[in-house]
Amino acid sequence: MAKKKTAAGKTAQSNNKNNKIKILYATSECVPFANSGGLGEVAGSLPRALNRKRDIECRVIMPLYGAVSDEFREKMRFLGSCEVGVTWRMQYMGLFELRYKGVTYYFVDNEYYFKRDGLYGHFDDGERFAFFSKAIFEALGMMEDFVPDIIHANDWQTALVPVYQTSIYKRDFMKTVFSIHNVEYQGYYGDTAIEDFIGIPDNYRHVLEFKGGINLMKGGIETTNAVSTVSPTYAMELKDPFFSFGMDGIINRNSHKLSGILNGINTVLYDPAKDPLIAANYSADDMSGKKECKRDFQKMLGLPENDSMMIAMISRLVPAKGVDLLIPILDDIIGFNDVQFVLLGTGYPEYEGFFRGIEARHPDKARCMIQFDTALSHKVYAAADALLVPSRSEPCGLTQMIGCRYACAPIVRRTGGLADSIKDCTLGDGNGFVFDAYSSDGLYSAIMNAYGTYNRADDWKKLAEHDLRCDFGWSSSANAYRELYKSIL
Repeated sequence: MAKKKTAAGKTAQSNNKNNKIKILYATSECVPFANSGGLGEVAGSLPRALNRKRDIECRVIMPLYGAVSDEFREKMRFLGSCEVGVTWRMQYMGLFELRYKGVTYYFVDNEYYFKRDGLYGHFDDGERFAFFSKAIFEALGMMEDFVPDIIHANDWQTALVPVYQTSIYKRDFMKTVFSIHNVEYQGYYGDTAIEDFIGIPDNYRHVLEFKGGINLMKGGIETTNAVSTVSPTYAMELKDPFFSFGMDGIINRNSHKLSGILNGINTVLYDPAKDPLIAANYSADDMSGKKECKRDFQKMLGLPENDSMMIAMISRLVPAKGVDLLIPILDDIIGFNDVQFVLLGTGYPEYEGFFRGIEARHPDKARCMIQFDTALSHKVYAAADALLVPSRSEPCGLTQMIGCRYACAPIVRRTGGLADSIKDCTLGDGNGFVFDAYSSDGLYSAIMNAYGTYNRADDWKKLAEHDLRCDFGWSSSANAYRELYKSIL
């Protein structure tokens, strides 16, 4: 049987002894251990879905952040330690293993880099994730009976994984996949970054050089075997300068590697028929609990307990999410129609201030919760009738799928994953309300269209029941990733 070398120089049996493709999913965050958004949700769901396929074994590796709870730490097993070179410095790395809900997780330990408040936003993030990317290779020799065929890296934080594989480690049996979850965040540093913390040979410097500096995402795209992104439409949009944040030239040069696979959602976590976080459970066969959830939420917020259409927005308050489109029209929508408006999210101070003003001007019709609260979001989905997702760009988006899952009809702009997951229901069997032009007028028309449908009770009931039956699970996405993995082996 064929042999393979591990990172520590040991010899391991070929991965094909059980006819499974071995995937090591490298991520900077993962539900339920440490999470800040969509990447963490995907990392918490896709590996589980892949492991339900008979020919795939997927394991996850991530940093051991201070945010990882003692509940999980107490169940971890220590596998070993070594030193990892970060250019001229040697840094400690410990490796821990945890088996949780059918997936094996590895945690890279270094308290200097990872025992901090928050996952990102530190002055040395580039160095922190260069260390993590290199530590992944050093960790391979400590993993028992597991030698990956493919390391699947995600976003700029692990973009150096394919760069290190190509330039330093050169495991000829191992391939890499690089997934772009949001091209806006690329890991751009000054031109001394290679000497300061990356540490690759000079003859590979060109793969990272970009516009006078060093771009980690560019390096990942250039050196990986396959590039995926989180929806088919976003894969096409990345070739357009309007959407690519300067990366269109690199994307187009590597378009033969590119594929778009729509994310799914965790249909166990987001299930109104069983969700313990909402006031009453409901399903397409019995929707009575939806009204109970609305009444409970209205009471909790101090809003009138009535049948007004409740429009919600659960979002980061940043320009890409289309907040600018709401500013000219939201006062009129609330003031002149029988609606309630609820916001859950944080972001730019000027946007937070706008929504605080909305609540102040409409105290009986609006509540704006400037916070990030995952448990509270379940209550919002369950109570609200419609969900605003007017994004300027949206690689995939999960909130619109979760909205459907809770019969909270999405109002979306046709872009990225919103275009791939939400179809306009005005003339047929769609699952939401869609507008095209990035304009306040387009958003206003879509909201008024939804409002008119809501006031036709039978039509709204049909839409709600249809949305509850939409399948946004991970099975089809996992099949697409399986085919992608096979194509590069």
